[in-house]
Amino acid sequence: MEIQIREVVNKNDLRTFIYLPEKIHQNHPNWVHPIYLDEWDFFNPKKNKSFEHCDHVLLLAYKGQEAVGRCMGLIHHEYNQKHNELYGRFSFIETYDDQEVFHALVQHVASWAKSRGMEKLVGPLAFSDKDPQGFLVEGFDEPVVIASNCNFPYMVELIANEGFQKKVDLVVYKIDIPDQLPDIYQKIEERFKRNNTSLRVVEFTSRRKIKPLVRPVLQLINDTFNDIYGFTPFNEREMDDFANRYLYLVNPRFIKLVMNDENNVIGTIIGMSDLSKGIQKARGRLLPFGFIPILTAGRKSKQLNLMLGAVHPSYQGRGLEVLMGIKLIASARAEGKTVIDSHLELEYNTKVRAEMERMGGVVYKRYRLFEKSL
Repeated sequence: MEIQIREVVNKNDLRTFIYLPEKIHQNHPNWVHPIYLDEWDFFNPKKNKSFEHCDHVLLLAYKGQEAVGRCMGLIHHEYNQKHNELYGRFSFIETYDDQEVFHALVQHVASWAKSRGMEKLVGPLAFSDKDPQGFLVEGFDEPVVIASNCNFPYMVELIANEGFQKKVDLVVYKIDIPDQLPDIYQKIEERFKRNNTSLRVVEFTSRRKIKPLVRPVLQLINDTFNDIYGFTPFNEREMDDFANRYLYLVNPRFIKLVMNDENNVIGTIIGMSDLSKGIQKARGRLLPFGFIPILTAGRKSKQLNLMLGAVHPSYQGRGLEVLMGIKLIASARAEGKTVIDSHLELEYNTKVRAEMERMGGVVYKRYRLFEKSL
């Protein structure tokens, strides 16, 4: 049957684009629905300020009257200019195990990007590394966590058949939470307190007290992540959007900050209870009662997922990340957690990887970004 590629031009098209993955993944036990209220905002250029920096196209593939694939194409002009490159991006691509459909979608994005002067196509990569990125290439039997892609193994074969090569890998560590921290960490904490009397760790029990610090925390991320591949700094409106998207899901006890004597945020680590089982049960629908299994899953889950972590460049190498990690592990243990998922770390980020491994972490999932010349 002939494949037709259509651009998303109205609300009905967007509805098809948003909900198609749950049809493709209906027999995929590890796939987790997105939070659909967030999806409607994320793909709305009037609400998602990230679109302001990009050209974009949303595509649907049809066989007859049936939608059988989707993909978003992006050109991030701000990022390209900063890094002196001409890359188009593809992201949120979903198909059945069908090479012709996959080819039609990727080829359409490639032609679209080339017509706008791009020289390469990279993906899966959306607006920033803060969005789901890469295809899972190892760890297919492991449950996915929030803000991560979950794909069937066949997607890796489909993209390889299109001539794409590896751009970079990202690894995910699993870290068992010990019943008691090794003595070395207790000594590090004591030494830090003696040598850094102008710094203090700030902990929370209320989201209300976190809200005034959202922008300082995300500005710290801007200052720290500048050299991370795919990272695009938040502007103030994007900071607010990001906070609105995730803050209500985060237990404030899993947010740790380090502040100096001028009350500047110079370090942060943020974790989130794994909500996967609850989101699956709610099928991504918060209303009318979907929020109940999601909140319940957060309380019952034994896994803590790391979301963000940063230390200001001028304070790196002083043990702040270890100190915050100690505090986070203590809170996780108090809340009944037994394991930590590190989220995605670039394979060449040796400093962070060394710290994960020093804590006993082992790589249990791997994601890959692919690229191809146009």
